[in-house]
Amino acid sequence: MKTSLLALLLTAMTVTAAPVAIVIHAGAGGKPTLPAELEKQYHAELAKALRAGHAVLKKGGAAMDAVEAAIVVMEDSPLFNAGKGAVFTSAGENELDASLMDGSTLQAGAVGGVTIIKNPIRAARAVMEKTPHVMLAGDGAEVFAKKAGLEIVPRKYFHTDRRWKQLQEWKAKQKDKKRSALETTNEYLGTVGCAALDVHGNIAAGTSTGGLTGKQYGRLGDSPIIAAGTYADNRTCAISCTGHGEFFIRHAVAFDIHARMKYKQESLAQAARALVQQTLKKAGGRGGIIGLDASGNIVMEFNSPAMNRGYIDKTGKLHTAIFREEK
Repeated sequence: MKTSLLALLLTAMTVTAAPVAIVIHAGAGGKPTLPAELEKQYHAELAKALRAGHAVLKKGGAAMDAVEAAIVVMEDSPLFNAGKGAVFTSAGENELDASLMDGSTLQAGAVGGVTIIKNPIRAARAVMEKTPHVMLAGDGAEVFAKKAGLEIVPRKYFHTDRRWKQLQEWKAKQKDKKRSALETTNEYLGTVGCAALDVHGNIAAGTSTGGLTGKQYGRLGDSPIIAAGTYADNRTCAISCTGHGEFFIRHAVAFDIHARMKYKQESLAQAARALVQQTLKKAGGRGGIIGLDASGNIVMEFNSPAMNRGYIDKTGKLHTAIFREEK
């Protein structure tokens, strides 16, 4: 009896001592400065999301659970371009995308173009766990979400005055024929994402977004696409991307970071830098990535003026940042 109790205590101590880590982003793009009060709010919400995910990990929870918990916090915040704070399409609607991937099994789930699911990241997980598919989109995804018992909200839930104003500004800029659609959407880039390492050595990644302000009705970016916006494999890394999705899709950014690590034996930092600072820049793509590997090494790489980001590393240190000069 005493021996069994001692064994259990030693096991618990071993699990608790195992390293855990979590890293998030909440959109890349923007301008090199922000109003002081808004900047303060960003830091507070980033820290809240990190703590929510890290609390799962510290209790011995799975990386998948931690990723979901962190992203739900950001989806519920009107500050970020996901869930409650999603941007508007050119038709004045909110269309949401999300994906999730388990690095221990390579199982994944995604939803695209949904309009009434409160937390798309939960729908993505339900697709992974309750269907034989990887992605469901539009009406089909919403019917599935209702049957799965996920929280459904009226479309007006996603309407925020801030995002509506951004749409009107975007429409006004379209009248200037000297500017391209890409140039006029650059300051509104945004997405949320998370990667986590749990006590069992498993990693996972997830991404959620409202897309681009003024996007065409029915457009899907990289966020719901496994290998473009999200990827996780215990052998290499867990990655979530943010930026102008078309570029991330064309270059399969999340997967290519994994591939460079697997086939070229590059470090996570080397692979991320090559994709973001070379491949994407050469193509004209703006944005960034966050990720970690199974050893808990964290990367936050971006080529835009700013990227909302943060981590709690293996030592328990919490750090949030927005602008490039913040280390």
